[in-house]
Amino acid sequence: MVSVEILEEDPISIKVLLKEIEGSYANAIRRFAISEVPCMAIDDVVILENSSVVYDELVAHRLGLMPLRTDLQRYRLREVCDCNSALGCNKCSVLLVLDSEAVDKVKTVYSGDLVSEDPFIRPISDAIPLVELAPDQKIKLEAYAKLGRGKEHAKWQPSTVSVLKETGKRDEFLLEIESVGSLAAREIFLKAVELLNEKLTSFAGVAGGLK
Repeated sequence: MVSVEILEEDPISIKVLLKEIEGSYANAIRRFAISEVPCMAIDDVVILENSSVVYDELVAHRLGLMPLRTDLQRYRLREVCDCNSALGCNKCSVLLVLDSEAVDKVKTVYSGDLVSEDPFIRPISDAIPLVELAPDQKIKLEAYAKLGRGKEHAKWQPSTVSVLKETGKRDEFLLEIESVGSLAAREIFLKAVELLNEKLTSFAGVAGGLK
């Protein structure tokens, strides 16, 4: 029977000792922690006004790569949501608004200037610089965040590190996960295991039907 022992843990990182487990299964958990566990990221940006020197496309790119806090209990992937909307609904999408202007001196616009319709879904830091405005320049936009997976785009990777190491003992491995901050490291690990088991169960059902 598989044994799990948490050796070290904080909100951002976790180190887990896996015992009595096949290497392929342990490695699948590692991979799922990067590519399958969903997290929030900005995917659609509507630029209403931008008189800065930064192109609209670059502003959207910066917003997309900015990690957002994520709640997997209250939001669902857009492809399984029943709203059938391109921009989503309050079950699968979160609107963040930016409206900033420089008056008489240069102003740096930060991630903390974004206003989210859901106070929990916001940038993991308020100090991420987005654009610099010269006097009389302005930027105004709407950004729509949704859940996605790392296998679709790097902006949806919840982990910066997911490493599996052999301990030298048979069927024993050390798994280390570091979060970007969107989800707690423990939640990433548990969700990776959950999703892997769901896929294996689904596969077993399909395989059983082929007999």
